[in-house]
Amino acid sequence: MLPNCSLISCNFSSFPSLSLKNPNLRIPLKSLPNSQNPIPRIPFLKTTNPTISLKPALSPFGRQGLLQICQSSFNSQDSKDPILKEGDSGEDQSGNGNYGGDGRDWTTSILLFVLWAALMYYVFMLTPNQTPFRDMYFLQKLLNLRGDDGFRMNEVLVSLWYIMGLWPLVYSMLMLPTGRSSRSNIPVWPFLVLSCFGGAYVLLPYFVIWRPPPPPVEEAELGKWPLSFLESKITAGILFAAGLGIITYASVANGDVWKEFYQYFRESKFIHVTCIDFTLLSTFAPFWVYNDMTARKWYDKGSWLLPLALIPFLGPALYLVLRPSLSAMPVSLTSTTNEQE
Repeated sequence: MLPNCSLISCNFSSFPSLSLKNPNLRIPLKSLPNSQNPIPRIPFLKTTNPTISLKPALSPFGRQGLLQICQSSFNSQDSKDPILKEGDSGEDQSGNGNYGGDGRDWTTSILLFVLWAALMYYVFMLTPNQTPFRDMYFLQKLLNLRGDDGFRMNEVLVSLWYIMGLWPLVYSMLMLPTGRSSRSNIPVWPFLVLSCFGGAYVLLPYFVIWRPPPPPVEEAELGKWPLSFLESKITAGILFAAGLGIITYASVANGDVWKEFYQYFRESKFIHVTCIDFTLLSTFAPFWVYNDMTARKWYDKGSWLLPLALIPFLGPALYLVLRPSLSAMPVSLTSTTNEQE
């Protein structure tokens, strides 16, 4: 096996320079000894880049096909092949090489849609609903629509209620602007606004239709609302401190309080759905931390934060405090002054 050989399949006719100059020249196989003069093998294309690239090619019949170049992994990375460089540049132009170009793998979107549909069916049809009047009472107490009637609310339930009010701000800071879609006309902000009421059940449809990469951000946009607020370190610091205090308040509750909350979870539709919502938001947050980190070109320095992002709420909030500002990342910006020049 030749370590530097490559295989070109589909549309050989698009490369006439690879055909033999003298088609009448034929060498009988019997005239070649088996051991002394082996049959020469002519590699169609020699390259040194150990990647696999797909490049569209036109056949003589006017139909497009795919030119597949399979290269050996024994080669080095210093490539001088013009065809390979052209393929790499085309990949970068279509999708920066990180998002699969113009094509799209719909498998993830289909799975997310199935998950969302299953959740909707479970929420409306299968969740426990033994205490609807008590759920309404709890909701009125949490919204301060009822005065002090002597009833003490469960500390864990109160903490869950307030932490759910902070999650939409976390996702807004993670998805604006790096969670926007440049190949879709559907904006992200309506989903973020509705997530204040519907949580992850509203965000999941946007995850289904999300098509990266994000569009470029102009420098003038950073000084305007809402990016000026979402990119502020003061906002991130207050968010982290508030989340830490709320989670600490629930953590110091005694065992009886947690047993009571578990009983609420088994009986109450309101509390059951809210707990699932918190779990979903905590599950998807590490991905959006990774997406924001790579969009800011900060993965090499901030990758140690990815395991911490698995900690519910506090991990993503800590990343928001430590991440670099977009104004300090000129790679991801589109300068209006340079365009005028």
